[in-house]
Amino acid sequence: MTVSAPMRAHPFSLPNVLTYGRVAAVPVVVVCMFWPEEFWMRWVALGVFTAAAITDYFDGYLARAWSQQSALGRMLDPIADKLLVAACLLMLVADRTISSWSIWAAIVILSREILVSGLREYLAELRVSVPVSTVAKWKTTLQLVALGFLIVGPAG
Repeated sequence: MTVSAPMRAHPFSLPNVLTYGRVAAVPVVVVCMFWPEEFWMRWVALGVFTAAAITDYFDGYLARAWSQQSALGRMLDPIADKLLVAACLLMLVADRTISSWSIWAAIVILSREILVSGLREYLAELRVSVPVSTVAKWKTTLQLVALGFLIVGPAG
């Protein structure tokens, strides 16, 4: 059994393509959520959102498994996550799925995402590595599952 050398990471490696797909899914989910009275649009939004959320796991897994980690992937992956979460939260507030005091939860989530991103950028300039913890991965998973329930909302 021969083991081939790991493939060199490039902009169009499969892990990066999965991340690009997650970024491309954001406007599709937003457009589908723009018409909340159309119950089937919510299901389409949920399907696209679920596919995007699943790619969040596989892009990192495949990049590590195939030794295709890249600076582009490390930069773009958290951006794609935050775009997906922020766009969904904003649309859920806009269509009043999230309303009243619950809006504060959305504000806290968005503020935390921006703060953590800014802190990581600041520490990167100081050459301080802040690896993603297992707890952070579980937080993202639970956050995406909860958003999925809110997306389908009354359509379910």
